[in-house]
Amino acid sequence: MTPSFATRIHLLVTFVLVTCATVGGACFGLLLGSRITAVTVAGTAGLGAGIGSFLARRQVLALFRPGTVPVDGYAEGIADAVLLSIATYQAAVFPLIPDGVSDEERDARRTLAYRVSAYDGLPLAVRVSAAEALEAVDQGLDAKRAQAAMKALSLTVYGHRGVR
Repeated sequence: MTPSFATRIHLLVTFVLVTCATVGGACFGLLLGSRITAVTVAGTAGLGAGIGSFLARRQVLALFRPGTVPVDGYAEGIADAVLLSIATYQAAVFPLIPDGVSDEERDARRTLAYRVSAYDGLPLAVRVSAAEALEAVDQGLDAKRAQAAMKALSLTVYGHRGVR
């Protein structure tokens, strides 16, 4: 069976990495002392590079897989922060205990939710879903509508996560 293009690229990079680590280890070992030290350091460096490449194989091959979305961890983190800030704002608007949240705290949570939701690095679908959730929570009349909007927001955030 012929290996895929991604597998061949990974094997080539692994070969170059292990070779460079081995040669570098040998040079470093010669600088430290004798030939035995050079062989020991070269073997250790080459083995370490080979093990590292083997352990990273799945992530490297996932980058070349067609149809995968590259992972943007920063945007994912901001999307999670949007979900969390709107959820805390929802908890302030619909508290479990009547008068459990002061007006100042509710306003602070609202301000934070709006600021985080306005970040330009968010995917458009997350921003639109966050706006719908904020609108439903801002009205403060229907807890079920707000809950449905939050569910839609959480599904949108989850749907925009990259493949790991």
